[in-house]
Amino acid sequence: MDWGRFAQQMASMARDLLAQESVHSTLARITASATELVEGCDAAGILVLHEAKVETLAPTHQLVIDSDQLQQRLGEGPCFDAARSSQGERVFRIADLTGEQPRWPAYAPQARALGVGSMMGFLLFTDDEDLGALNLYSRKSGAFTEASELAGWLLASHAAVAFSSARTHTQMEQAVATRHVIGEAMGILMGSRHLTEHEAFDVLRCYSQENNIKLREVARRVCAEGSLS
Repeated sequence: MDWGRFAQQMASMARDLLAQESVHSTLARITASATELVEGCDAAGILVLHEAKVETLAPTHQLVIDSDQLQQRLGEGPCFDAARSSQGERVFRIADLTGEQPRWPAYAPQARALGVGSMMGFLLFTDDEDLGALNLYSRKSGAFTEASELAGWLLASHAAVAFSSARTHTQMEQAVATRHVIGEAMGILMGSRHLTEHEAFDVLRCYSQENNIKLREVARRVCAEGSLS
């Protein structure tokens, strides 16, 4: 591998990741970069676990979705394990799925039937949060080398920071939008019911708690209908 050229590509990719406008576009750029920059990678995706349920993000190929769904159905698999715990392996590389895999006896033969020859996975993490696993697939056995693993690890490190940054930005935008709609709803109630700001907020809060509806949804209802009646 030409590491000088790779370093230039990685720097360009890192800038590109931080320039993306949404979490979705950031993730799509991460997985596309994997197929472009990691030698032997035919397909890539990000697996996130919600308890035992798998969510596949930004897959570059149907193979990624099929593999993730297979791991969820079986309750085992390397990507499943990588995303499951911050105490587990940060990196895995399966050189040849055509051989016996005692650790994943149910998954391995069915993955071969999907067309998977070799795999790598990297836990996407920052210092304070686990984000899922970046998983790379090849249709050929023995496709991933130590150089491929190093390239994938460097990509995953950059990707984790970009993913976290994009998610934080989106959460902040959502928080600002929520505060705006709550403020607008309070204004409507203050005008229609002659309430103080504190009283208007209490009306929204009490309605939210009594009806088990999120506060922002209550506020949106007031903005849309002009009242809570």
